[in-house]
Amino acid sequence: MTTITPLTYKGSMMDEYFFEERCFISEWWNSDRDEDVSVARARVLPGVTTRLHRLRGIMERYIILEGQGLVEIDGRPADTVKPGDVVLIPPGVSQRISNPGISDLLFLVVCTPRFVPEAYEDMESLDGVEADQ
Repeated sequence: MTTITPLTYKGSMMDEYFFEERCFISEWWNSDRDEDVSVARARVLPGVTTRLHRLRGIMERYIILEGQGLVEIDGRPADTVKPGDVVLIPPGVSQRISNPGISDLLFLVVCTPRFVPEAYEDMESLDGVEADQ
């Protein structure tokens, strides 16, 4: 059994970067010291739809903080999400989210186990057409 040492992590919301998925990410917690979970804040600009993708072996939860979005999961019709909504995305399931609004769409992304870049699978080709699965 792994022993976890108590820790207070002093993060910075200023450490935001643009991710290939077409959104901005601020990693709040993602450490090999805690393999069980990662937490990031995602920001999607108005009029933007993230790339269709899936994560191998990782469950995601979107917790909507600000704005309004349209989330597509596993080829189902888009579902409107707003602050307070939680979206559960099982491992290996295709997903994307759109921001049809006039302000940024902000949401937390909670991954279990923690997000690692190798788990990310882009499901769109370079010209925006879905890749063969």
